[in-house]
Amino acid sequence: MNSSSEERSSSEENHLKAIYALSDRGRSDVSTTAIASHMDLKASSVTSMLKRLNEKGLVEHRPYRGAGLTSQGLRAATSIVRRHRLWETFLVTHLNYRWDEVHELAEQLEHVGTEELHDRLDKFLDHPRFDPHGDPIPDKEGRVEDMDGALPLTEVNKDQLVYLVGVRDSSPTFLKLLDGLGLKLGTQLTINRRFEYDNSVEVSSRFRAGLLLNEQVSGNLIVKIL
Repeated sequence: MNSSSEERSSSEENHLKAIYALSDRGRSDVSTTAIASHMDLKASSVTSMLKRLNEKGLVEHRPYRGAGLTSQGLRAATSIVRRHRLWETFLVTHLNYRWDEVHELAEQLEHVGTEELHDRLDKFLDHPRFDPHGDPIPDKEGRVEDMDGALPLTEVNKDQLVYLVGVRDSSPTFLKLLDGLGLKLGTQLTINRRFEYDNSVEVSSRFRAGLLLNEQVSGNLIVKIL
């Protein structure tokens, strides 16, 4: 069965996007429990949706084992992710929204319009490779650029010079915290000290020295070594 975006509900698309996110871009199966937790839904509701998506040929649903994306489902999921990240980019670069304000808006906009609209949006934005949070934007064919050399700040050794390329947590509260700390994409950081007791780390940037980050914060910062 042909499952174009016009034939999918927003709920179906949200489930496909959740499976994509939890399965390392469709490379593995995901449990019903994990999907339910990620989407803040009841497991029974997720199970019903997985059966529907299975009937449409978008997922392979195995009771008590979870689900994985089919090739058709993977194409659909990457298209949804592409739309979401293009809208986030547009909102930040052209409507002057902050990076902590765009996720919920993009959640609505990603379900609106045709693929032609999003192709035009992509062209208007000059085919961006990454969104405002550093996440790669799939191209029209669903190809996603690998973040070669990127790793969480928790894995960087003392005295290394790095720069911030992305965040694992794009929630408004976390992004506002980063704004308050003066951390944004492209910020260069030097690892001054690492504390064995709680795995916190002290870093310095060009504008701020002796900034102490706990393990939760540093684990959500994706960096590349200079």
